[in-house]
Amino acid sequence: MFRFVARSAAGKHLLRRGYATESVPDRKVAVLGAAGGIGQPLALLMKLNPLVSQLALYDIANTPGVAADVSHVNTRSEVAGYVGEEQLGKALEGSDVVIIPAGVPRKPGMTRDDLFNINAGIVKGLCAAIAKYCPNALVNMISNPVNSTVPIAAEVFKKAGTYDEKKLFGVTTLDVVRAKTFYAGKAKVNVADVNVPVVGGHAGITILPLFSQATPKANLAEEDIKALTKRTQDGGTEVVEAKAGKGSATLSMAYAGAIFADACLKGLNGVPDVVECSFVQSTVTELPFFASKVRLGKNGVEEVLGLGPLSDYEKEGLENLKPELKASIEKGIKFANQS
Repeated sequence: MFRFVARSAAGKHLLRRGYATESVPDRKVAVLGAAGGIGQPLALLMKLNPLVSQLALYDIANTPGVAADVSHVNTRSEVAGYVGEEQLGKALEGSDVVIIPAGVPRKPGMTRDDLFNINAGIVKGLCAAIAKYCPNALVNMISNPVNSTVPIAAEVFKKAGTYDEKKLFGVTTLDVVRAKTFYAGKAKVNVADVNVPVVGGHAGITILPLFSQATPKANLAEEDIKALTKRTQDGGTEVVEAKAGKGSATLSMAYAGAIFADACLKGLNGVPDVVECSFVQSTVTELPFFASKVRLGKNGVEEVLGLGPLSDYEKEGLENLKPELKASIEKGIKFANQS
């Protein structure tokens, strides 16, 4: 878990606690879209991560300011800002993990589908550059709609001859973060102790929290489970509406993205038994991509874990989400293969 944030007020303290450069491998992390609403807080959180030695911040504008600002934080990593397509290669070279929050955010009345053409084009271009400059990096896809952008990335990498299904992740951690928060509130348990797997995809009904597997166990009524499920599925809309159309879930998404990137870095560094939910190439269902728990390691995905026992309500939810998820995946593949 992402424990370093709380104690990193004294950056030098981190280095004293066994995080000195010689004890942790050098790791370069690139954030593509670093000047945006998610990118800026994500850049700060990655700067706070003692596992990062180099932080490359890239965007089409305004990155030098973000990089200068973040670079003053007294933690281990060296920060460099890159702006414009001509500097993208330099930002990516040597990266171990590439995080992609680039794209436009959802606005009120906008479906995730409305975002599709803009963000799909952005992702396609960025992935072509990743294939060229850092083909072995772990790619963490945040740009929505994740159900389509991950298949787009896979197709771009296949065409470039660099595709490794173990190294491409759709970041669905925000669904897990929300499910944990909402469950803890309803079950009246300490949120730090809560775990809730979330499977399926990363939009609307494709988000399926498995509250029957939540720990610690709480005997919640069926209507509570249904309400918690709906709230988890509609979490993004809740934030968009609360911000009155002036933004989407940027801070919680940055936090979730930082947690998942941290898990990837721990896996790369050989920390045993790092398990997170993610949208990956999968044989858990008949769909080619699916979110479930995955074990992370030195090669990225070491193991895609099964769904475990589902309640009747969850089984129904699983069958209901499949047609929509299938359509989103196919839409991404089709987009990637157009000229």
